[in-house]
Amino acid sequence: MTRDDQPALDAQRAVRGSLGDPAEGRAVTAGIGGTPLGAELDRLAAESPDAPAVTCEGVTLSRADLARASNRYARALAQFGVSAGDLVTIGLPNGIEFYVATVAAWKLGATPQPVSARLPAAELAAVIEVADPAVVVGLPSPDGRPSLPPGFEPGPALSDDPLPPVVPPCWKAPTSGGSTGRPKIIMAADAGTSEAVLARASSLRIDPGCTFLVTAPLYHNAPFTFSLVALASAGHVVVMPRFDAADVLGHIERYRATWVYLVPALMGRILRLPADIRAAADLSSVRTLFHVGAPCPEHVKRGWLEWVRPRVLLEHYTGTEAIAVTAIDGEDWLQHPGSVGRLVSGEILITDEDFRSLPPGEVGEVWMRPPPGKRTYQYVGATPRARDGWESLGDMGWFDADGYLYLADRRSDMILVGGANVYPAEVEAALEAHPAVGSAAVIGLPDDDLGNRVHAIVHTDEPVEEHILGAFVRERLAPYKVPRTFERSDIPLRDDAGKVRRSALRAARVVPPTP
Repeated sequence: MTRDDQPALDAQRAVRGSLGDPAEGRAVTAGIGGTPLGAELDRLAAESPDAPAVTCEGVTLSRADLARASNRYARALAQFGVSAGDLVTIGLPNGIEFYVATVAAWKLGATPQPVSARLPAAELAAVIEVADPAVVVGLPSPDGRPSLPPGFEPGPALSDDPLPPVVPPCWKAPTSGGSTGRPKIIMAADAGTSEAVLARASSLRIDPGCTFLVTAPLYHNAPFTFSLVALASAGHVVVMPRFDAADVLGHIERYRATWVYLVPALMGRILRLPADIRAAADLSSVRTLFHVGAPCPEHVKRGWLEWVRPRVLLEHYTGTEAIAVTAIDGEDWLQHPGSVGRLVSGEILITDEDFRSLPPGEVGEVWMRPPPGKRTYQYVGATPRARDGWESLGDMGWFDADGYLYLADRRSDMILVGGANVYPAEVEAALEAHPAVGSAAVIGLPDDDLGNRVHAIVHTDEPVEEHILGAFVRERLAPYKVPRTFERSDIPLRDDAGKVRRSALRAARVVPPTP
């Protein structure tokens, strides 16, 4: 823990100490206005007890089932010391239990803090040191604090009656390793009220009663956040435990999904399915196909726009911090190809290295600030990159003359080749346009002549010669951007959320200088 972490932890503990114990029958709001999320989900259960709430692998929990299960789980968490203002680290795989544990934390006024169910012990220990949760769910705690195993069943004597209403002071606390690899907790500024959470629904096109398909790991912010907005909107959340391309299409058809979250990597896999499988897929129920969080290669975007009505496709650009947000649908994208949209919340400034504002068309660092008077998040375990009231998440980009934002890449990933800037995402997109390439990662490696050389790591679905890949990229990009060296990978280079850790790939290939 650093000195910078202490104010946030002190704030958590102050809230924790000021609130009563809801498991003992005391209603707690700590002066926070609004309807507690737990109470709102109980209200929905009372209104339509048999309506489906969460489905996974053919098993469905009704709203009443979810209410009862989360009430018992909440009382079990309280027995292990969870109270209002605490964090609860949840390391469960995609499934019904993930939602039961999350709602249970809310019902105690606690904050769910999701992590990967496959997080190594050392990484979990680093997260726990920063987060200081009351309980760890799904993974063994490395420091002896209480932990609950996956599949945990509360004691049969615990009541499943509603608990007294309590508002969590923070409704979610996703984790990010960031570019440094050191974990940080991103505490949402909004309290756990239905009003705060449902305020997001309109811009996301999450309609009341929607059927929401989860196609990515729930420990990532986007599927976690959006699916819980759907749940609070009286929606039916259908969770995929694994992310097979053909199975996504099967889930859409089987459950008549109306809102589907897809990462660009999975979008590309679906497009590469055999033509007969794609032709047989019924996507007529889908009103919104949403993607965010990773650059979408142009050939993937166009492939989907040829398949579905352009307005169905919706893209946002933001971070977990939600400082500023841009949005663009397929119709608008066809008029501004490659853009991630225009501002719908907050402000964005593009600057050079000296923090001077750049005109349209010039690439610079993307700086953001939230709407006036609004705070959107607080870090635990990190300090923001900030300057004169603006904050940067490390992205590079530019505006066009119409105010549409385009992204170049992350500042930390940019490769300087003989004085020219090469953005890995652009080269990766060109490589992934080749029908044999399943995924690619591009990094800079030291070069005595140019300072750095462009190095491509590729995972292919079928054999393809390096000179073929080089020629393919050369047709699409300037010569200095074409990889000079190639490397094969036996495994996909992007995870199920479409993320690639270029810094880790480079570190594994660069031998540090001998002192």
